[in-house]
Amino acid sequence: MPTGVAIRDVREQLFDAAERVLLRDGPNALTSRAVTTEAGCAKGVLHRHFADFDAFLAELVLDRIGRIDAQATALTDSAGTGTVADNLTGALTTLFESVAAAIVGLIASRDNLRARLRQAGLAGVPMLTEAVAMIASYLTIECEMGRIAADAEIETLALTLIGAGHLLFAGREGVPPEPGAVHKVVTTVMADVLQRRLL
Repeated sequence: MPTGVAIRDVREQLFDAAERVLLRDGPNALTSRAVTTEAGCAKGVLHRHFADFDAFLAELVLDRIGRIDAQATALTDSAGTGTVADNLTGALTTLFESVAAAIVGLIASRDNLRARLRQAGLAGVPMLTEAVAMIASYLTIECEMGRIAADAEIETLALTLIGAGHLLFAGREGVPPEPGAVHKVVTTVMADVLQRRLL
């Protein structure tokens, strides 16, 4: 892109370009040059908006974590409708068919990025920690509605569902698991608390 031509929504364009590189080529291919080439702009554009490349990556992660908030709202709004297993299957599929699994790989591969995210106040494994909170909030509401057992171990169920979901989707290079595979994991994890609510 010629110098002097304004780029609209430059942050989002750069984030989207980084996401495409990450999904297509993996975390090791994610460089400032790869991002700006993918975005079709000069390398200096990235450095005018971010202190350095690690700052860019931290902002990318924080932006994508912010998207979980919208998904969490949709999931909690679904409480009391449909089936618990279908709602959870949809949530896990939506979460991990996005860039979430690739972002987790990126975080794991870059020490400086992890340090920046810790400085930003993120604990655990960013993306996955927020996803666990999303599932736990939903399960808490379903428990209060009596659709799962009152003594359900909400945090353990949420951790198990996110861990299993991540393993199903991670490293599949754009080929998601069969839809039935996600549903099977969900129904297996949730079987006891769904059955016991009826007792």
